[in-house]
Amino acid sequence: MANQQQPEYGTEKNMNYTPWVVALSVAVIVIVAVLYVMPKDQTVNHDNLVFLPRLNAIFNSFTTLFLLGAWFFVSRKNIKMHRRFIYGAFVSTFLFLITYLYYHSIAPSTSYGGEGMLAYLYYFILITHIVLAAVIVPLALVTFFRGINMKVEKHRKIARWTMPLWLYVSITGVLVYIMISPYY
Repeated sequence: MANQQQPEYGTEKNMNYTPWVVALSVAVIVIVAVLYVMPKDQTVNHDNLVFLPRLNAIFNSFTTLFLLGAWFFVSRKNIKMHRRFIYGAFVSTFLFLITYLYYHSIAPSTSYGGEGMLAYLYYFILITHIVLAAVIVPLALVTFFRGINMKVEKHRKIARWTMPLWLYVSITGVLVYIMISPYY
């Protein structure tokens, strides 16, 4: 049996991840868009579902913590721990996505009830959150695949954009929940 070793840090593997990135990105964005325009069953008791947005905020909070941990460890050149925290960020983001899609497939949208400057702030945060959430899907996937394929320089270049944007999306997801939660 041949002795197979993992490539050393800094060496490159050759895996074409582009079809996965495109397929997953398009699928997530299309599903979310369809859920927003899809009619909802008005007979569903919305009160029984209010735990799901809170759960979404909890998953977003975990994503934020995992990303900060990943950032901490990569700054200390501890790649093993960096990877573990990135995996954690992807798992918590995946769990968020599942509960988010489930909630928005059956629950009607909740309108923000605040007025004045708070309403402007809320809608600014919400709109930037939505736009950047769509952007972060392919960006995070490309960054991830470059990392696991040991394309280190390409990974670093894109991670400089991915990390702060992903942090913004996860933090603003929690802020959106905090600001709209009184109106559920």
